[in-house]
Amino acid sequence: MTEHAGASEPLLSGLGIIGLGQMAQALLLPLLEQGDVRPAAVRAVVASPASAERLQQQLQVAVCAAADGQAAAAWQAPVVLLAVKPQQLAAAATAAADAAAAVRAAHSRSGASAAASATPPASGSAAFASPAAPSEHGDASPAASPAASSAHSDESPLLISVLAGVSLARLQASFPGWRVVRAVPNTPCLVRAGITGLAWGEQLSDGQRHCVRQLFGRVGQVLELPEPQLDGLLAVASSGPALMAVVIEALADGGVAAGLPRALAQELALAMTGGTVALLQQKGLHPGQLKDMVSSPAGTTITALRQLERGSVRSALIEAVLAAAERSRALG
Repeated sequence: MTEHAGASEPLLSGLGIIGLGQMAQALLLPLLEQGDVRPAAVRAVVASPASAERLQQQLQVAVCAAADGQAAAAWQAPVVLLAVKPQQLAAAATAAADAAAAVRAAHSRSGASAAASATPPASGSAAFASPAAPSEHGDASPAASPAASSAHSDESPLLISVLAGVSLARLQASFPGWRVVRAVPNTPCLVRAGITGLAWGEQLSDGQRHCVRQLFGRVGQVLELPEPQLDGLLAVASSGPALMAVVIEALADGGVAAGLPRALAQELALAMTGGTVALLQQKGLHPGQLKDMVSSPAGTTITALRQLERGSVRSALIEAVLAAAERSRALG
């Protein structure tokens, strides 16, 4: 990793990706397009060989299955993006520990330097820095900390987790010695209109923070928050798109019930939603102000709003957000 990317120097010297689903792909593609990381410096791990083959052809980066012997190379990158399901955290920690153990074994056999021993044989592997072996006094299952590296150095490997609800404390316990960041991106990142909340672990260098900000800044707005606020951000920004999708679908269904063709009803619901957001943002209006602007005495809108209140729609949305936040806390 570099402190600051120059005109000919990429932002990331190497990137490992554990789990290459839609979100991880959304984060990777802008980095490749803008030269922030070279394709040869990316190693990704997915569940199945079939997925690995398909994604490797699609993205033109090295992708392998978790059971493949080359999967350890992804854990030897200076920056690792952990993008699996929360339930797979323990398996990921074990894989990282196994990779570190393989580095130790290579050191023991060859007596070569840590950087030389840990370099994977695949093309472009020189871009990877190697995390050192775990402490002999630490837990045998989690991944280990780097050796011969200052706690404030960019040579210390950085783990960026996008696992919903998994706390910094749990990440640090699973990956002792790594520098960890908890990120909460939302689905609109797929079209580079997202929101990502960040909470920093301990001892990150300025260069590491810069790289994380740049990575998520490529796909939308970045907010740095105290970790306790990430559960609320997740509930509103990450679960919110699903809630809004239900609202938009219901509005379109209402249009169909009122006699509109399905395609037109959906088009109107989408356009109205986008226009409403733009109006609120550009005019700096509170949502209540806009509601009052549209609601004429004894008119159609206030009649519609009355029906929403009868159905407790406002309360249902509030409770849905609170439930999502509570579930996020429980996952941590």
